[in-house]
Amino acid sequence: MSITAADVNKLRQMTGAGMMDCKKALTEANGDFEAAVDILRKAGQKVAAKRADNETNEGVVLVALNADHSNGKLIALACETEPVSKVADFNNLAKSIIDKAAASHAPSAHDLLAEPLADGRSVEGHIIDLTGKIGEKITLAAYENVSAEKVVSYIHSNNKIGVLVAFENVQGADVSEVGKDIAMQITAMKPVALDKDGVDSETIEREIEIGKDQARQEGKPEAMLEKIAVGKLEKFYKEQTLLNQQFVKDSSITIRQLLEQTQKGLTISSFKRIALV
Repeated sequence: MSITAADVNKLRQMTGAGMMDCKKALTEANGDFEAAVDILRKAGQKVAAKRADNETNEGVVLVALNADHSNGKLIALACETEPVSKVADFNNLAKSIIDKAAASHAPSAHDLLAEPLADGRSVEGHIIDLTGKIGEKITLAAYENVSAEKVVSYIHSNNKIGVLVAFENVQGADVSEVGKDIAMQITAMKPVALDKDGVDSETIEREIEIGKDQARQEGKPEAMLEKIAVGKLEKFYKEQTLLNQQFVKDSSITIRQLLEQTQKGLTISSFKRIALV
């Protein structure tokens, strides 16, 4: 059957796919619009499979806080190249996903991918469709869902790094300013854990071995290596765990001390940092 320009344009409006792809799909489907849509979606799945191993270091990080700032969501929608991260369809999808996360309270990225968007199709389905339309890998690279007495958020100016900080025992204090300062510190300093007890055993073992090797290369006696490495581990904790880090704006105090100065008993229960790099 004859496929008209109006038919092609109609399918393009329905799917956002390119004109030639729409014409090809309609021709293959003998003018059946539903079948043509399915063909285009399958094409998206093929593109997604073909590019599955490609790196996705570009994209956008978005945040959503509820009305009383007791919950925050972060997502990173990633793509392969910077130009795609500027495309309207890509950013519109990212906005739809963070809005869905805020509304659904999905507990994990897997659950969020299964959530339906406005047209009833899943987040994952929309990502696959856009992958087919744009022609490069798109993925929900990260998703965080944080609840606390007060959650403070920060998105870095490049829209590729986002942070959530969860505060407890606020006691009516305004933690917005100190929260932003701490979130900016997390952005820059990349702490591996909140405190010493949050550092995993594998990291501790690796740091001890590094410390031993450094001491060995400095000519220290073998019997002293373990003690020296443990001492170096304490330095690691000060530099790499948030509460023990020096406050960037005032190196005379730690983040733990900053919290106590802000409000007696104020604590951070957790933080999340996601980045596209």
